[in-house]
Amino acid sequence: MYWNRKVKALLFAVFCMGGFVFLAGFSKARQEGKICKKVNIKIDNEYNNYFLSESEVMALLTRNGSQPLTGMKKEEIDLKRLEMRIKSHKFVRQAEVSRDLEGNINVSIQQNRPIARLLSTEKDVYLDEEGNQLPLSSLYTAHVIPVTTSVETSKASSFFQDSAGIAYLSLLRYIEKDAFWNAQLALMDIDQNGKVSFLTQVGDQRIEFGKPVNVPEKFKKLFIFYKEVMPVVGWDKYSRLNVEYKDQIICE
Repeated sequence: MYWNRKVKALLFAVFCMGGFVFLAGFSKARQEGKICKKVNIKIDNEYNNYFLSESEVMALLTRNGSQPLTGMKKEEIDLKRLEMRIKSHKFVRQAEVSRDLEGNINVSIQQNRPIARLLSTEKDVYLDEEGNQLPLSSLYTAHVIPVTTSVETSKASSFFQDSAGIAYLSLLRYIEKDAFWNAQLALMDIDQNGKVSFLTQVGDQRIEFGKPVNVPEKFKKLFIFYKEVMPVVGWDKYSRLNVEYKDQIICE
């Protein structure tokens, strides 16, 4: 009797395992036979950047329509290759391409975020948080601070990423994250000695900032001056403000 029960249990286990294998194989065959009927594209516009359109992403995925995805089977679609195509775009920071249970393709994209615009006689490009240069777009113009610099053109492409330029990039990050200064500063200039100056939106002052050191302290005393002095003397009283030196503001 004991052996009968043991044989029955073994047969039941074998039957269940066979059923599982059959169902797994059947499910796999069904999935592989699924046809892509739709490509769903989601572009993250968390920072209100609109440098990418769905049609542009679709063009990347299909090589301008020469390799359409709709109508293709699962085994015919290389998801990793599609991701690489999207990531080749300058404004794509992260991209993920996946397939749903129906065989359709889902694309999720995070965009690069410009924090400044680098202007020169030879180039006009954006800078992102890492100091990378991004091209301008016909779809959208980012409202970021323009930057001019006397740095040699041959070095300008990597200036904001090297040991000397990273401090200037940190300054741009600080401005971009501060609502008041992001709105108030109209232009940032870096002269041949590495000193920074700003032009303002309101008051038409030139702010001489000096080297990008003690950044929070300089902006703090400048903000106090704007809040307590300028409303009293008038916004057009001074054309030059210097906050380069510790514990003082020079006004002219």
